[in-house]
Amino acid sequence: MVRVKFRYLVVNFLYPSPAPKSRTALPDLIQIHSPTPDAFNAGALVRLLRDAIEDLYGDYGSGMVSSSLKVNYFSPATSTAIIRCPRDHYELVWAALTFVTKLPRVDIPVVCRVVRVSATIKKAEEEVIRRSRTIVKRARAGEGKADPMLASVEKSVEKERREALVVVDEGHESEEMSE
Repeated sequence: MVRVKFRYLVVNFLYPSPAPKSRTALPDLIQIHSPTPDAFNAGALVRLLRDAIEDLYGDYGSGMVSSSLKVNYFSPATSTAIIRCPRDHYELVWAALTFVTKLPRVDIPVVCRVVRVSATIKKAEEEVIRRSRTIVKRARAGEGKADPMLASVEKSVEKERREALVVVDEGHESEEMSE
């Protein structure tokens, strides 16, 4: 009897443009790694993958991949997923993920980045845990002290705001003087 062999893709979802409901300007690093919207779940990801594979490879691609395509893990908080696909055709899934530009239903631009291809689910899970720990360490290291680059950006933005207010105030005063 022949055993069906799989590959596991660890995928990160990145959001290059600001969220439409965002009121505050977030740093680019935080904005790109923002959480996935609640309307997008594991079932929507499978449908998205099947549609993308069919668009890219037609019936052949759908037939080769759809029977064993499964999302083993999906975390909207970290925008990470582990996708199981057939070993012989994992490149089809990877290529389809590369061509995805928007999330369905929520219509938000997205970049799907495959960060690891693994032969076992255990190694894929270890990679997700390792990446999560790294993110937590960076966040804790940044709590106590301000990031120098972020601080300089905040200073320059504040300076530009002050200059804009001064220009507006001067323009308002010159209008009152001319009347």
